[in-house]
Amino acid sequence: MSRVVAIVFWIGLSAFGYLSMYDIGPQHFPKPLYDFSKNPLEENKISLGKNLFYDPILSIDNTVSCASCHSPYNAFAHTDHALSHGVYDSIGLRNAPALFNLAWQSSYMWDGAITDLDMQALAPIHHPKEMGESINHVIQKLQQSHKYKSLFYKAYGDSTISSKHMLKALAQFQLTLVSANAKYDRVMQQKDSFTIQEKNGYELFLQHCNACHTAPLFTNGAFVNNGLAIDTSLNDVGRYGISGQDVDKQKFKIPSLRNLGFTYPYMHDGRYKRLREVIQFYTSSSDKNINIDPRLKSGVNLSSKEKVDLISFLITLNDTSFVKNIVHQYPNE
Repeated sequence: MSRVVAIVFWIGLSAFGYLSMYDIGPQHFPKPLYDFSKNPLEENKISLGKNLFYDPILSIDNTVSCASCHSPYNAFAHTDHALSHGVYDSIGLRNAPALFNLAWQSSYMWDGAITDLDMQALAPIHHPKEMGESINHVIQKLQQSHKYKSLFYKAYGDSTISSKHMLKALAQFQLTLVSANAKYDRVMQQKDSFTIQEKNGYELFLQHCNACHTAPLFTNGAFVNNGLAIDTSLNDVGRYGISGQDVDKQKFKIPSLRNLGFTYPYMHDGRYKRLREVIQFYTSSSDKNINIDPRLKSGVNLSSKEKVDLISFLITLNDTSFVKNIVHQYPNE
């Protein structure tokens, strides 16, 4: 379809903060990968998805919602623990990834197990250490709710509640989580400028980091073994668990570097609490696992000053307006 797609981008475009169809926004962003023709965004469907996202009714004991692990105040990640927590005080295998700019992704989750955003919610709903539910039981609970009968009717013109509509509505809300108003974006749009330190950091980033964390999304969507020592208590094999190919052992999806100031701890298992620890890991050549990507085996040679400069640039990727956007926060309905 054309560049006119249904994506929520700026506050104030309507009473809800958006219009259902309009130009996608920043010209420095590529064309989305998501096929909006199969699930065009509409205000009432987004509202339904938002309510579902924040409702623990999706979990078996009605205690865990999507937002439990994906808080709007943390760019839809979480910061209070390294690994995700689920029903019955269960502890998951991985750190919950941040949710934004999902329309530009072709696979989801750290291992890329899901390739269709419209189906992604099934994974946490069914996972015994996340929501521990079945989709059929979720639908039964929703059918008993006058609130959801009304919301589904507004969204789909029918109070009948189906899993297809539920999943598509959840995807619609998540597609509205677009982060593209950091200082970096304003610089690219010639509305702001880098400090000398930030500029130096940007040049270092382009030289050493951009191949994997490709601007402007700051990920290329690939799976890479970055050399992290294997946590034997988790024994997470990464992409290998999906593909069964030896070449994929300990490979994980490259995360976006946007909003790093809000999405700590870092790495698939949340082992690093601070950005400087991540920089130290990548600049060191020791303690790397044997399957590391050859490009990272020797580490990145940076001086102390260059490390500070690089972090200064990475800070420009924090999108405060996205994190504080009330349109994305807990619904009032």
